Amino acid sequence: MSDQTAKGDEFERKAEKKLAGWGLFGSKYEDAVDLYDKAANCFKLGKNWDKAGAVYTKSAVCHMKLESKHEAATAYVDAANSYKKISMQDAAHSLNQAVSIFMEIGRLNMAARYCKEIGEIYEQEQDLEKAIDYLERAADLFQSEEVTTSANQCKQKIAQFAAQLEQYPKATEMFEALARHSINNNLLKYGVKGILLNAGICEICRGDEVSIHNALERYQELDPTFSGTREYKLLADLATAMDEEDVEMFTEAIKEFDSMTRLDPWKTTLLLRAKNALKAKEEDEGDLT
Repeated sequence: MSDQTAKGDEFERKAEKKLAGWGLFGSKYEDAVDLYDKAANCFKLGKNWDKAGAVYTKSAVCHMKLESKHEAATAYVDAANSYKKISMQDAAHSLNQAVSIFMEIGRLNMAARYCKEIGEIYEQEQDLEKAIDYLERAADLFQSEEVTTSANQCKQKIAQFAAQLEQYPKATEMFEALARHSINNNLLKYGVKGILLNAGICEICRGDEVSIHNALERYQELDPTFSGTREYKLLADLATAMDEEDVEMFTEAIKEFDSMTRLDPWKTTLLLRAKNALKAKEEDEGDLT
């Protein structure tokens, strides 16, 4: 391993020497790129990810000097892939550089792809606000390129993260928009009940009984088959429990649904929030009496 790192250091030194010397304008940068790439490969073999990322970044700078912008962006992506092994922040920074260049040269699909990747990095880092920012950029870019499936995948995540951040109106609006888009698509319409369940859970978390009942009416208008589903029954039972301020009824409705269809961690977290809010309300009113 250390042998590969020593080789990488030697290639990097040769690249630096090449750049510092005289030569035809383009040739020294081309030679340096070749040497930096060799150095990066050695560093990767030696699992020295920090040095690999750094020389890929230097390679990207040389490509920019040569006006080889696509190659520069690709080098920044290579840098990010190395940095991912040790520093997600550095990986995100390198991908951001790549996105800027892809935008500049009109490769919007590539820019969208790496915006989505940055969003996923911030998701792993639990920085949901930054994740939303980049996923929104990615969704807009995918939409502009008419890559609707990828745009909708981003929007689904944005809605989920917005709900986790208690931005319930935004989350509800996005889930409902996704349901409206999916209902007329033969491949997607079977997923509508799940999307409407997500939207309804966000309404439940808002805690406004009138808003919840209005939402259930909207969902039946959007999809007339929804009222016959277990997802609708769960939302309707939860709404009734909230009307009656009955925590036990609320809990039983969740248990009944979960016994047939396991609730994922996202739904479980939000429903627990709503249950705790209902419990606090019940206790407050009990104290008043």
